[in-house]
Amino acid sequence: MRDYFSPSSYYEGKTMEACRLHAIGDFRYEEIPIPRPVGTQLLARISACGVCGSDIPRIFSLGTSKQRYPLVLGHEFAGEIVAVGEAADAGLIGKQGAFFPCIPCRTCGPCLTADYAMCEDYDYLGSRSDGGFAEYCLIPSAWHFVPSSNPEVPGDVLAMTEPCTVAQHAIRNGSVCAGSSVLIFGAGPIGIMAARWAKIFGASLVVLAEINEEKVEFARTRGLTVINSTKQDIRDAFRALNDENDADVTVEGTGSGAALGQCVECTKTFGTISLMGNPAHDTTVSLSQHSSILRKELTLHGVWNSQFSSASFNEWRFTMEKLDSGEMQVEDLITHRSSLKDLPELCRLIAQHEITICKAMYVQERQDD
Repeated sequence: MRDYFSPSSYYEGKTMEACRLHAIGDFRYEEIPIPRPVGTQLLARISACGVCGSDIPRIFSLGTSKQRYPLVLGHEFAGEIVAVGEAADAGLIGKQGAFFPCIPCRTCGPCLTADYAMCEDYDYLGSRSDGGFAEYCLIPSAWHFVPSSNPEVPGDVLAMTEPCTVAQHAIRNGSVCAGSSVLIFGAGPIGIMAARWAKIFGASLVVLAEINEEKVEFARTRGLTVINSTKQDIRDAFRALNDENDADVTVEGTGSGAALGQCVECTKTFGTISLMGNPAHDTTVSLSQHSSILRKELTLHGVWNSQFSSASFNEWRFTMEKLDSGEMQVEDLITHRSSLKDLPELCRLIAQHEITICKAMYVQERQDD
């Protein structure tokens, strides 16, 4: 049976499994109390939570955003609502979906224009407040809930909503439209999903560039056109596929200065570069590349998180529609699944480069009706 709880019946003495960061390098599997929803809060039973690329440095080198410990990590998660606070809608109990992890202040300038990802004083599930690497997670309110309309979609697919929406946002910011030619640097999970979004948006040519041969082959087995830039000149190879034309849109998905410079070289005059990759080091471009930005009058468009507002266009809900319909495929990108007990070791293997992943994920065993 699925567990649905009432506020008066189950909290006392009940615990759950979780993985918490106690200090940099100290990521532990343990049992902690199940949180109790009050007011507008919801309690979600986590079905799955993805390991983001940002989680690995958070665990092993950077720590939590505000150095708060211990903290349940994980912000790419989905689940089922099993209890609600006294001021929340009890009709939500039993519904499944994904959860927008940003908790905006709602008083700063960006919040007042519904640009919540740009909030100047935000909280965040999984990096500043307890997140999804646990059996249960406390959600601030129903505003964060993005319901799924298809009960057949598995939880690990729903947990891809957050990275999939980031990929969508990068393609939107690049102004990809019908007939666009698109070159995406980086064939990780977000790069592959960005390529799939570009095709959904009508791009006529979509190509990935990657330096890791394992990732090259992985993306190719998923039906994508990939250039291995250690073996071919990226611009020459792309132009050979595009009637000797440069790309209308390039997406920089690696955060490296080298890739940014190559984006400049591969983008046509008056074209657009969508800057999605989060840099880990200082980023530089050559003098000639800098000059090309000016001479080509390129548009460089930054990408930060995603758009979550019905006041304009809610990208999260659009992602959920495409996941529910099956038009956006993501399940084939999940290469590693783990229990909570094994999650710290999986993260260590990723950090030490002892395994190659596309998307790793904690998955909770599904309860039957």
